[in-house]
Amino acid sequence: MRKINRYVSRSITGSVLMVLLVVMALLLIAALVDEIGSLRGNYTLQEMLIYVGLTLPRRLYEIMPFACLIGCLVGLGLLAGTSELVVMRAAGISVGRIIWMVMKPLSVFILIGVALGEYVTPYTEQVAESRRAIALDRPTPESRRGSMWHREGNEFMHFNAVLPNGVLYGITRYKFDESRNLIESNYTQQAIYQQGYWQEESIRITRFLQPGSAVSEEDLQQGRLIGTETDTLASRRWETPMTPELLNLQVAEPEALSAGSLYSYVRYLKEQGLVSSDYSLAFWQKLLQPLATLSLVMIAISFIFGPLREVTMGQRIFTGVVFGVVFRLTQDLLGPSSVVFGFAPVIAVALPIAFCFCLGLYLLNKAR
Repeated sequence: MRKINRYVSRSITGSVLMVLLVVMALLLIAALVDEIGSLRGNYTLQEMLIYVGLTLPRRLYEIMPFACLIGCLVGLGLLAGTSELVVMRAAGISVGRIIWMVMKPLSVFILIGVALGEYVTPYTEQVAESRRAIALDRPTPESRRGSMWHREGNEFMHFNAVLPNGVLYGITRYKFDESRNLIESNYTQQAIYQQGYWQEESIRITRFLQPGSAVSEEDLQQGRLIGTETDTLASRRWETPMTPELLNLQVAEPEALSAGSLYSYVRYLKEQGLVSSDYSLAFWQKLLQPLATLSLVMIAISFIFGPLREVTMGQRIFTGVVFGVVFRLTQDLLGPSSVVFGFAPVIAVALPIAFCFCLGLYLLNKAR
């Protein structure tokens, strides 16, 4: 029995690795072609390769369920094509036992996917987008990924790039009074977080003169004269409750955050009375991705023992690709629908998973 276990594990593992290699190669080529059009200024070929390399963990995480589905179809399909599954059944090995043999190697890939989503992609995605934003220096609206806006009281801030190690680039701060009049703007080239405060470097300050100062109120109202005072500083200490951890959550797309960070941020948004639908949806997608992978594997196994038992390998792969695409499209449609129509995001994520499990169990019972 141990030899059979190892044999099935090798077949499944090899097939999944082959699918991962092929799909990742195609995604890598597509990413390089897509980024070539953005080469300009400091965004050189080397920076482009670094950017694409840093986004590979996220791409691997996204295709892991798809690779497990196709890999399972290929691996079990090879065993079915050589009648080895028939021999196993004739030797008294139950379908449930074969399913367990298949699930054991796939659980390793599921754990790898969880580790990537929790500990690797949140960091690499932010570094990738920040490096790209700095290199491009945002000359066009297309290159504005990685920037963010933040509000603190009557002060609005914009950051060109936020690095995960507590470094900000291109900070623009607009201060308003209680009447919403702009009284001051600051531009800081760089700020570094250290021991509870931000150390700003290369600051340019512009103060707007208000009515009652050296410029008359009539001139300001008629637009005949704009009174400003400009000052520059080499460095300055910036005291603010804003921390790198908070900025890391805000600057990243919800899909790029870990499940733990999403849960904490959803609670924070609800406590502040803010909308948290997008982050709730991303949280449930992250949390239930292992179950999504298992449901797709269940479909693959049921196909091999059922309708795809005697078809060619090409037909199995084509069926798996179509089913995987339909599954992904269904989740992509139900997810935004939960935000628009207001039903629980967990329903949008769990519904396709439950359908796959039920369909797989039905086909397996029918095959028996």
